[in-house]
Amino acid sequence: MEDDVLIRLEQVDICRDALVVLQEVQMEIRKGEFVYLIGKVGTGKSSLLKTLYAEVPILNGTAHVFEYDLCRMKRKHIPHLRRRLGIVFQDFQLLIDRNVTSNLEFVLKATGWKNKADIETRIQEVLEEVGMENKGYKMPHELSGGEQQRIVMARALLNKPDIILADEPTGNLDPETGTEIVRLLHRIRESGTTVLMSTHNMNLVQSFPGRILKCENNRLIE
Repeated sequence: MEDDVLIRLEQVDICRDALVVLQEVQMEIRKGEFVYLIGKVGTGKSSLLKTLYAEVPILNGTAHVFEYDLCRMKRKHIPHLRRRLGIVFQDFQLLIDRNVTSNLEFVLKATGWKNKADIETRIQEVLEEVGMENKGYKMPHELSGGEQQRIVMARALLNKPDIILADEPTGNLDPETGTEIVRLLHRIRESGTTVLMSTHNMNLVQSFPGRILKCENNRLIE
């Protein structure tokens, strides 16, 4: 792939539970882009994102993220791929039995960080980046939805990913908080990280312009 093409799908079919949700997908995403994935609920937005981090298998076609061939990839290489992706889930998926700092520490240790001082420094850096530097001691249930989503974004940034995949990151938030989260994602993009965000909120897309891909009638259209 050319140096600045991070994701390339060609003639890809994506299935969930034996149903084809998207067919003949053609997609190229370059370094530093902000791309919206729009479409109604159930049109395949989440499935498409899940194929990119090797959660959903690809039936036909060719698919590359970085230098990884998603169709021929061995299971042991999946963690290496995911380390270069920051994944932001709609439902937060924070560990509810530990505080913010411990949530972030867990991810760093799981991805191979050993040095205690390096871990502490990196956690402080990402919390500052998302405006949550004073919340490390808080438990998830003590945070608002918007604060939890900021922590999820801090978690996604821990390993300095090349791409952030954000699956409906504003889906559970009120409009004002959702706007703040998208503003933050655009700021992250300005620092050089590519962002691919699924949403069905067209107000956000109009307020913060980016490239738009649409899932409709089992197709992906620009």
